[in-house]
Amino acid sequence: MKMNEMNSTTSVGFLLLGFPALYDYKLSFFSIVLLMYCVTLCENLLIILLVSTSRRLHSPMYFFLGHLALSDIIQISNIVPKMLDVIIRGGSVISFVGCLIQFYLYGVSVSAGCYLLTAMSYDRYLAICKPLHYISMMSVRLRYGLLISSWGFGFMLVLITLVLVCDFDFCGSNVINHFFCDLAPLLELSCSDTTGVGIDIIVHSVFIILLPFLFIIITYAHIFITIFGISSTSGRQKTFSTCSSHLVVVSIYYGSMLIIYMVPYRGHSLTVNKFISLVYIVLTPLLNPLIYSLRNKEIQASVDIYLICIKKKAL
Repeated sequence: MKMNEMNSTTSVGFLLLGFPALYDYKLSFFSIVLLMYCVTLCENLLIILLVSTSRRLHSPMYFFLGHLALSDIIQISNIVPKMLDVIIRGGSVISFVGCLIQFYLYGVSVSAGCYLLTAMSYDRYLAICKPLHYISMMSVRLRYGLLISSWGFGFMLVLITLVLVCDFDFCGSNVINHFFCDLAPLLELSCSDTTGVGIDIIVHSVFIILLPFLFIIITYAHIFITIFGISSTSGRQKTFSTCSSHLVVVSIYYGSMLIIYMVPYRGHSLTVNKFISLVYIVLTPLLNPLIYSLRNKEIQASVDIYLICIKKKAL
């Protein structure tokens, strides 16, 4: 679809193609994604509810976990409803403003997630490597400082990119071969000079992805050294169990993110890129609560107490 006038895309909007290869299976695909979306919402809302109401879960680790669940809810609720429309229609139009909002909220949720996982790794480092000073060091003031910084940096850094994108001219096709408004396809459609945004992406990638990831690696290096220094096998297993869930989530979160940005966007890898993005956006928020709850006795006990209270009220 070609536009005859400069910047007419800003009034017409963009056409999201979604998954043309799955057109023959769109009802099945739609049902699976919808089911995953509903389950993910319920899981993460339950985590937030438990962390907010259960005295067992008032430690800093669960405090950050509740906000990680919130970032997951923002991410899927920002993208999945429109993606379902794209799937069932075989493509759907999104307005220029709607596209920018989707891009911004996606960037904020991803950035906040990276910083929250970093804060959680620091919490595990203090709990395992400096247990005698943990309570004094991980104070309420530090806890809220890390939380506000996580969300604050996410909102501010992505806002800079959003301002740059708002100045773009779109004078060619308005077709986005993706299921949401990611930055890469927007750059491809723009006929403006994108050098500034390219530099902005590199700088933000360092502060949002690289530095937090390196910090997590360093903290876990210290954690593993401390764990291997424990004499008893049961002591090592018990200590490792306190951070194993976080380590798995970090591996999935950063692993899929690094693959998305390492795989070239152009050419034959475009379909691969879309499916990796699908895994990252839909599957990761679904798995996070399960990973944290699977072997966590405190969360399981809180769920049991919550269910007992519901049964008593029903009676």
